[in-house]
Amino acid sequence: MVAVQQEGVMSKERILVADDHDSLRRGIARALRETGHDVEEAENGNAAIEKLHNGQFDVVVCDLKMGGSDGLDVLRSAKALHSPTAVILMTAFGSVQTAVEAMRIGAFDYVQKPFEIEEMELKIDKALEVRRLKHEIDYLRHTQPDIYEFDRIVGASGALQQVLDIVRKVAKTNTTVLIRGETGTGKELIAAALHHNSLRANRNFVRVNCAALQENLLESELFGHEKGAFTGADRQRIGRFEQADSGSLFLDEVGDMSPNTQAKILRVLQEQEFERLGGTRTIGVDVRLLAATNRNLGEMVASGEFREDLFYRLNVMAVEMPPLRDRKEDITQLAETFMNRFSGELRKKVTGLDSAAEKLLQRYNWPGNIRELENAIERAVLLAEGDVITMDDLRLGELSPRVGGSDVVSVVKIPPTGIALEEIERQAVVEALTMSNWVQKDAAELLSITPRVMNYKIKTLRIELPRQRRPTAVSM
Repeated sequence: MVAVQQEGVMSKERILVADDHDSLRRGIARALRETGHDVEEAENGNAAIEKLHNGQFDVVVCDLKMGGSDGLDVLRSAKALHSPTAVILMTAFGSVQTAVEAMRIGAFDYVQKPFEIEEMELKIDKALEVRRLKHEIDYLRHTQPDIYEFDRIVGASGALQQVLDIVRKVAKTNTTVLIRGETGTGKELIAAALHHNSLRANRNFVRVNCAALQENLLESELFGHEKGAFTGADRQRIGRFEQADSGSLFLDEVGDMSPNTQAKILRVLQEQEFERLGGTRTIGVDVRLLAATNRNLGEMVASGEFREDLFYRLNVMAVEMPPLRDRKEDITQLAETFMNRFSGELRKKVTGLDSAAEKLLQRYNWPGNIRELENAIERAVLLAEGDVITMDDLRLGELSPRVGGSDVVSVVKIPPTGIALEEIERQAVVEALTMSNWVQKDAAELLSITPRVMNYKIKTLRIELPRQRRPTAVSM
């Protein structure tokens, strides 16, 4: 993930409201000021054009039909100035077709009169979000233009290069891609590379973790909802599919979706349309879907847990991410990459790994894959007392005896005998949680149990979670 540093204090967004109906213009301006925006008014199209020439605005809200210069003239003036200003037009029923034509020449959106002020606020919020994302993309292009190029993905192993060969070929297409692999293997990185090397690179890349939200919250996140759709839905909300329109939507842990959500996703894939929760208006979208899972969807189809028709829709092109244990030749390079990054972030002069540390990295089995390696190196840089990371700094645990002639590291330490069975179980669960940074889903995978069983074990064994990992209420 790339963080964009913001300099100084964020200023208020500047919005210009242009309408020759005084009461409507003033009402919109007042409502927008109450939400914290810096608003100017123009009583007609000519005044709006003059203000555009004299100042910079983030959004222009403009009536389509005005005396003198109309909304199209204002739109053309904004485009002629090469301004990044988003223009939202207000239109009566009879001129909707004209508003649609205006969108083809560059208007951001339109709203049909009469409308609720919440609808206008939502469109303005969406325009500002798109503007922010464009700024972020421009920033990344100027400061790190090659960040998503395939040769920036660390590793020269044959297993990784086979993946990249496939990804390079499919990136420029609109093909749906299913990325499979264990937790921590870099599935999201591959999804981001697919988007940023596609013809949709200038559009939004939107991520959703399907395992992180309950069913009703996930559907609201994906499809949005109308005001009053459920308790607490006090305003309309744009979903991720709409945010990703003309871009790419990445659904992580797609195997964790409920059957009902699966059916809705299938419809979007087939028809490119949906309705918001609580709504009746059908919304069309053009979205490229990228999905990832650490589960065996084929087995889930056979057991009835996953829809067969959705599986085949997602599995048009499958990419299998190799686990880190199958990329041994990449481990040192990855470790050095993380070491250099964390040395800078933590302001420590750590320049390398000693030979014992390198050997330990090679012998360890990496059940948490690249994510575990990244965490281990961050911890090692933090603990390092000199300029070299030692084996003690890594703290990966003791190596277990060889099993079947291969080097295997025990994922969870087995307590000594003479301890009650419940305490042995408790220690194993705590050990797995600690190794996975208290992420219950990852700890469950280490113990080869389901997240639901892990949650049950935590409750029945009375395991106290760290404060920052305790469940919190989700508000809309």
